[in-house]
Amino acid sequence: MSGKKQRVLLGMSGGVDSSVAGYLLREQGYEVIGVTMKVWPQDCISRAEDKCCGPQAIADARGVAHSLGIPHYVVDEADQFERLVIDYFSSEYQAGRTPNPCVMCNEKLKFGNLWSKAAALGCDYIATGHYAVIEHHGDRAVLRKGIDLWKDQSYFLFSLRQPQLRRALTPLGTMRKPQIREIAHSLGLKVADKTDSQEICFVPGNDYKAFLRSHLGEREFHRGEIYDVAGNFVGEHDGIELFTIGQRKGLPGGSLRPRYVVDLDSETNRVIVGDADDLICDKFGIDRVNWHRVARIGDDRPFASASPLNKGERIEVRGFSTQTARSAKPSPHPLPWEGRGEQASRNAGNDLWTSFEATVKIRYNHPGTRATIIPLENNRARVHLHEPQRAVTPGQAAVFYADDDVVLGGGWICRTGRNEEKRWNALSSTR
Repeated sequence: MSGKKQRVLLGMSGGVDSSVAGYLLREQGYEVIGVTMKVWPQDCISRAEDKCCGPQAIADARGVAHSLGIPHYVVDEADQFERLVIDYFSSEYQAGRTPNPCVMCNEKLKFGNLWSKAAALGCDYIATGHYAVIEHHGDRAVLRKGIDLWKDQSYFLFSLRQPQLRRALTPLGTMRKPQIREIAHSLGLKVADKTDSQEICFVPGNDYKAFLRSHLGEREFHRGEIYDVAGNFVGEHDGIELFTIGQRKGLPGGSLRPRYVVDLDSETNRVIVGDADDLICDKFGIDRVNWHRVARIGDDRPFASASPLNKGERIEVRGFSTQTARSAKPSPHPLPWEGRGEQASRNAGNDLWTSFEATVKIRYNHPGTRATIIPLENNRARVHLHEPQRAVTPGQAAVFYADDDVVLGGGWICRTGRNEEKRWNALSSTR
């Protein structure tokens, strides 16, 4: 870079990833300002002591910033976190859905509210320690999977809009975890061996039921009855909030075969149970779809990339041989909205796009599977899985990838009634 340095606001969680991200950005010539969000209400301090939103995280982040020679600030986002993340988390369970608070936190806080702070400090970008690649191409940005597929977090960023992606940096996207720890050790950072959190930051012990009891109170739980898929009464339950699709533990006994939760009806507070086969699904709907503005997938011009890897090297690092990488072809399925911009989905009306094929992940730790996606009006879509999958869960995100790499978009898995099912089946038969 020449001339004035570009300024970056770096979200620092006190972990090794965001710490090394600060070092990498500084070495790339950016002027880095560290910021840690205080997101726990005062009555949650003891509960969040060792989490990325807790007091120890702030102390660790401040220590790293001092070591790197960058300024560090703490911003109080407790009220916003309560309203946009915790209340969402609780209300989703009350509606019989299984939430994904990390996606919401990224969209609404880390790349949302935090931008006002970044702008006030004269920053050009917001950076995080996410394992994902964001490539900048003039007036558009492309979101790809991180090189380290075991750590890839592109799934959690699918809901970011173009204005958010264009001003976002993710310097760890082309690196693997052992490299990150090695750099941290070489810098003498105290967080070099800090354990990664595998839990929701505000849920101690990953016990979401205990959290809901504490946050909502027992009186807010929606008690009801348990029925099997044939309509037979099985028993009573203490709250629909205590169940999620695919759950087996905590169900009444007395069945010759294992029972699983296969559906939750928030209107009647019924929990529906069935066999393992009843969890299998081959199609579902999604709403609140965010289509990414991705052009030129389908031709053979490679993307300009922020990554030091070219397209062949990118394929090879994912486990293909050199020969396979050289002969690899782009996706044969051109995007149906190519060249129409991100407003196309909002303005489509009855002029619906034709279906297209992609890889879809139905939850974060899902490996992905091929599917045909049918975009619909009102930011919705229909997903037809080529191979049926287990426990497709309302409330979770379904994210689409081209070539199992580039994020095309995604939405929230929703529950559909019989009339909607008939309408979608009729629509699919005409395509």
